[in-house]
Amino acid sequence: MKRCEFVGPYDVSASLGKQLYFVTNETLIGRNRALQLGIESEDDLFGGAAPYGFVATKSIGHPLIANAAAVPAGWSKDFANEVSQAVLVGFSSFSLADAHRAGLSLLGRGPFRLKPGAAEGGLEQVVVSRVADLEAAIDGLKQAEIERCGVVLEEELVDTITCSVGRVKIGDLLATYCGTQQLTRNNAGATAYGGSTLFVARGDFDNLLESDIAPNDRLAVAQARLYDGAAFRHFPGLIASRRNYDIVQGQDVDGQHRSAVLEQSWRLGGSTGAEVVALEAFAAEPRLKAVRAACVEAYGENPAIPADALIYFHGDDPDVGPLTKYARVEARHHAL
Repeated sequence: MKRCEFVGPYDVSASLGKQLYFVTNETLIGRNRALQLGIESEDDLFGGAAPYGFVATKSIGHPLIANAAAVPAGWSKDFANEVSQAVLVGFSSFSLADAHRAGLSLLGRGPFRLKPGAAEGGLEQVVVSRVADLEAAIDGLKQAEIERCGVVLEEELVDTITCSVGRVKIGDLLATYCGTQQLTRNNAGATAYGGSTLFVARGDFDNLLESDIAPNDRLAVAQARLYDGAAFRHFPGLIASRRNYDIVQGQDVDGQHRSAVLEQSWRLGGSTGAEVVALEAFAAEPRLKAVRAACVEAYGENPAIPADALIYFHGDDPDVGPLTKYARVEARHHAL
């Protein structure tokens, strides 16, 4: 879609004098670093660049336990205040003492989840129900890591599902989506990410909200749009052409239905395969208004693959063994 030649992993010595388009598997940190690479806007990369390290983590989404709490350079209390209705009840902490104080406060209303700010894929999370749980969890944290990326403490929900809401732009093509993640069994028999199914609309969040989507999806999209807009207002220098937001929906301690943004991803992600085939479909058919697209991660030697699938990985992954990744457009919705 960008009409670019793939030149491999970035090598500064081999790229001088060339105009590059970057595909990032991590959010780039630092405005100066982005500028040194020639990244000035979302048209220069697929992914994102954040002005400070903590901005790319879960830790931006909650207030501090107190005005005098430890805080990193670039912190925005105004962002946390603006998104308070779109996130779970909780706190972000950048010191072990503040995390302990925040945890004691949250235990007064019920169990909560403690998450290192930079942890991914649900790893390193602990459910805290008692003071002893809190102290054990904090003992397992590293002060230097907490000072850099923070730790999140937020209310625990039950009977949950996780929705994906996102915005992706390549060149002149812009699309937004909502969908769900699927789980599967990996080669060891453990539960693993199995792919995503997305409803993708041509255009921005307003176009997605004009589509015929379910009420819970509509709420998730509205919350993601609020979070997205606030992030780009309160963190100057933030750039992202690929924006993904995980939304949890479930029951709180009082049995009330809750929906909230858990975290953001401004980089290459698990649902990118579905996003790209959707954009390709929009590029090929100008009258196409929306599509349902899916990406699948199938474990094993010879999984069943639909004939119309685009396979973008098939082989023996060094970490997980035999694996096939593919994406396909499952349905098309044309403008009247």
